[in-house]
Amino acid sequence: MNLTILNSIRQKINLKFLWLLVPFLFVFAHPFYVSVTSLKYNYDQKSIEITCKMFANDIEDALKKINTTSVDVLNPPNKKVVEDMLSEYIKKRLIINMNGKALTFNFIGYEKDEDYIVSFLEITGVEEPKTFNIENKLLYEFLKTQSNIVNLEVSGKKQSSKVTNPETKMKFSVSVDKKGAAKKPAGKK
Repeated sequence: MNLTILNSIRQKINLKFLWLLVPFLFVFAHPFYVSVTSLKYNYDQKSIEITCKMFANDIEDALKKINTTSVDVLNPPNKKVVEDMLSEYIKKRLIINMNGKALTFNFIGYEKDEDYIVSFLEITGVEEPKTFNIENKLLYEFLKTQSNIVNLEVSGKKQSSKVTNPETKMKFSVSVDKKGAAKKPAGKK
């Protein structure tokens, strides 16, 4: 085969390959900001177990701006100080109402996992859930394209909803029989 023809074919293949890569380059060049909050109702303990997962650098930036001090959530010199900052931050930006009543959660602690942190929260002494109204504004004041996902599990039935800045409110409905088995959960608002 003629060397000129072979080079021409290689250039065309390389150009096609580059055009296939262009969309992926833009995806990876543009940051994606997301948090995931999961709530699970524990019938035996009459409690709601909550986890909040956020990228470490995003929450560090937010805490630094609020507290005007450097914060390292992955390797803190004093974990208790960081836990107090996280607790206060989340309590002001994650509002949970169940069956029309505002609920207050206890901050249990947090763990690091690769590039993100998982905060553990709990609400105790709660009645059987029928509705949840959740307002989630985590990281909104600093990240204009922030999305927050909320997962809810009651009696093994799972529901999810997502809001993107500036939206903050989600609504979940759960039907429960007398044995505590959820019936036909409704979706998001």
